[in-house]
Amino acid sequence: MIRVLYFAQVAEHMGCREESQPLDAPIPATQWLAALEARCPALAPITRLKLAINQEHTPHAAMIQPGDEVAVFEPVTGG
Repeated sequence: MIRVLYFAQVAEHMGCREESQPLDAPIPATQWLAALEARCPALAPITRLKLAINQEHTPHAAMIQPGDEVAVFEPVTGG
């Protein structure tokens, strides 16, 4: 299992702020994000989203491991 946290518009599109997802083996974040986009096309393009795994910002090339906490959020811009 992994714990998934959604923030801002991502949470609005997903209809929840947090959920658990089954994960039995490591998966590349890019593959996991593609599945997320297939589930919720409103998130496209998925490449614009940011990830944090276990509270550390991480590139999309990272691996998600069973037991991880994955946060998904949109880029933040300053004004």
